[in-house]
Parts: sequence; C-alpha cells; structure tokens
Amino acid sequence: MGGSAHFLFVEPKTGNEGWLETTLGSLGYELVDLEMSRSGLVRVFIDKPGGITVDDCATVSNHLTRVFAVEGFDYERLEVSSPGLDRPLKRLADFERFAGRDATVRLKLPREGRRRLEGRIAGVEGGMVTIEFEGKRWSVAMGDIDRARLVPDV
Repeated sequence: MGGSAHFLFVEPKTGNEGWLETTLGSLGYELVDLEMSRSGLVRVFIDKPGGITVDDCATVSNHLTRVFAVEGFDYERLEVSSPGLDRPLKRLADFERFAGRDATVRLKLPREGRRRLEGRIAGVEGGMVTIEFEGKRWSVAMGDIDRARLVPDV
C-alpha cells in the first residue's frame, strides 16, 4: 500500500471479501465492488437483475451492519449503493453478462500504441475478453486490464 492512497480497492473473493460475496448472494444480490478507506469508510456496490432501488440499499446496509458486528469486521461508516450506469466490469463473468454492450477498457500497458479501447463487448473466448474496436476484434487477458466500465446507454 502506498502512503498517499486514499482508497484501497479490493477485488471480491480475496481475503475476507469472499464471505461478503456469499452473504450478499444469499440475499439475491451480487457484490460488484468494494472500497475500503483507511479512515474506516466501507463502500459496497451491489447489483441484481432489474437494478437496485433505495430499499435494496437499505436492506443490504441493515443486514451488513449486523453481519459486520458478528464477524468482528472493523469499520467506521458503511455506504451501500448501486454500481451506476457506468458499472465496473471486474470479472470474466461480467464481460459475458454484458456481451453486446459498449464498454471502455483501459489496459495496464499500451497495445498497438493504445491504452484505452472503447467498443462493443463481443464476449469471452478461451478465457480472454473480446472487444470490437475500430472494426477489429481485440482479445485481451483479464490480467492486462487496468479497469473497465460499461458505457451508459443514452
């Protein structure tokens, strides 16, 4: 961890987050993202088919408050919200689920002189994300993706 980072971005299924994903799954929600700050702020981004309502966020917040107490999870403040229209894509399953939608993908290292691809998600083939960008199909390994987000439909 760097000394100047405000948030630690945590991938689901690492460390203690596996039980959080399981807990949310049992309620019918998907853990999309988790942010934890050094000041004790925990942000949980959830999704479900059909989208997230304010009532969903309240339900999950109340449930997690109790679960965190039982698990001894140390935090100061909890925020639960929808991932938004520009939902982050974190796993291969996300790219499969949103095949046919437009996304912005930022690569860790430039490829053919580009670090940013904005195009249509073609799906996942052989464990690689396939993006249609400028009339060409790009196959990208998950490990080569710095971050990816859906482009909101207008």
